[in-house]
Amino acid sequence: MSDSDGLIRPGRPAPDFSLPATPDGRRTGPGQFRGRPVVLAFYPADWTPVCGDQMALYQAAMPEFDRYDAVLFGISVDSLWSHRAFAEAKGIRFPLLADFEPKGEVSRRYGAYTAQGQSARALVVLDRDQTVAWSHLSPPEVNPGADGILDALEQLGAQRRVVTR
Repeated sequence: MSDSDGLIRPGRPAPDFSLPATPDGRRTGPGQFRGRPVVLAFYPADWTPVCGDQMALYQAAMPEFDRYDAVLFGISVDSLWSHRAFAEAKGIRFPLLADFEPKGEVSRRYGAYTAQGQSARALVVLDRDQTVAWSHLSPPEVNPGADGILDALEQLGAQRRVVTR
């Protein structure tokens, strides 16, 4: 599903999945949101400074994601219980998905799993048809911010406007 040399690349069909999500443990995934852009924010672990800052930034940027009708998921190999406590402590209201069992299965399918046994710090934007529109791999110690995601969503919005005229 992913390229052997790393993160899934634009133009590839996005592997579908469903994982337990905050707040209530219901399984969800991108396939439930066909027709809308989906942002997958893979991150190494709850409770680390960079991950906390990154997820808090995305929570603050939710009005921008909403402007593009985009769905945002945070994904790591942490348990649902850890995600719940992390989300509550950090004020994160978008779903955090637990790629916990089997550990890292979804992260692996997207080429976003590390030799250290955790999700990589990777961003993937899916278009309305569930095709990878943009992907980015960051060093684990670097918060990738939201600009790349927003640029990719803007491109999808521009493409949609051209198609619907």
